[in-house]
Amino acid sequence: MDKQGDEIRETTTEARAGVTPGILRWMLLISLALTILALSAIWITGAAYT
Repeated sequence: MDKQGDEIRETTTEARAGVTPGILRWMLLISLALTILALSAIWITGAAYT
């Protein structure tokens, strides 16, 4: 952290008070893929039986 007069400059990690490992990105991608598969299965089975 640098202080220049009344201004304080922090790095991104210091401002967040932690690190961002990127696990949320993978969780969102996996849940999106599972949702697409589930909805496709519902749509295909519904179309097959009507």
